Amino acid sequence: MGKNYIDHETATINSLKDDPAFAAEYLSAVIEDGEPSEIMTALRRISEAKDGVSAIAASTNLNAKSLYRTLSSRGNPRLKNLLAILSALNLKLSVTPKPGHIKSG
Repeated sequence: MGKNYIDHETATINSLKDDPAFAAEYLSAVIEDGEPSEIMTALRRISEAKDGVSAIAASTNLNAKSLYRTLSSRGNPRLKNLLAILSALNLKLSVTPKPGHIKSG
């Protein structure tokens, strides 16, 4: 590998820095098509990009070790914790109907 090589994980995290709109689109796309493990990985990447998982833990009053576990591919956060994590990332949860399932007037 050359000096200019950057691994996929680092490149993804770097692309999420300082762009909350892109982070929201990224997470939405993963939620739309991904498995729960991929969603947790996406949340961890966004957390790393923002301030790091430790900083997110501090701002959410969650234990850092627990938060690392929660944001692992096998994580399964409580709704309360998920909402706290999203808030710390300046994101919010929203729900929309699936395409093709919207009744017209």
